[in-house]
Amino acid sequence: MGITERKEREKESRKESIIDAAQKVFFEKGLLLSTMDEIAETAELAKGTLYLYYHSKEDLYLAVMMRGLMIMHSMFEEVIAQKFSVVKTMVELTKSYTAFFEQHRNYFRMLHFFNTPQFHKQVSEEMMQSCDDLNQSLWNMVVEIIKQGMIEKQFRTDLNPIEISLIMWSNATTLLMRIDTQHDMFIQKMNINLNDTLRVSNTLFLESIMTEPGKKELYASLN
Repeated sequence: MGITERKEREKESRKESIIDAAQKVFFEKGLLLSTMDEIAETAELAKGTLYLYYHSKEDLYLAVMMRGLMIMHSMFEEVIAQKFSVVKTMVELTKSYTAFFEQHRNYFRMLHFFNTPQFHKQVSEEMMQSCDDLNQSLWNMVVEIIKQGMIEKQFRTDLNPIEISLIMWSNATTLLMRIDTQHDMFIQKMNINLNDTLRVSNTLFLESIMTEPGKKELYASLN
């Protein structure tokens, strides 16, 4: 191994160690209450060393969040690789998103960063672009499945595939956020299990975007 290659590996190893430390702190305290001093202490590095690799706390937050996005990306890829029909693929993608929430809840909570543009100003263009590229890749996977469903006449062709993806994601995410924070309250006060509500919501939405042949396959896949 040459000197240049060894230095590059050492650099990547140091970056991963910093992200590991940041993840621990962010998972415990969130973005607002975490500090670069705490991350440096956890990483057993001088705070100045952190800034050699990341421009800001928000850059580090995105670096951790991208780990979650990459996990979700891999979960979606696994579904698509099964070569299911477009209808079953959509059903399995909704299940996969729920599974991501259940198995990686801390990463799911970090995705709220997208809804707080005031923090975006502290992020470097490079980190924001990397995150945008990964996020766009996730959207593209879903949009392409919807487009294929339209070609196969399983999904309605009078709808916009991007809008469909946005509505589906928004509906599921809103309910998952409530499950995360208000699950017990809804059971106690309304006798409603939000996990069941999420399944109903996903089914009703998928039904609304499908043609009659698509609906028949949807019902069959749910039975």
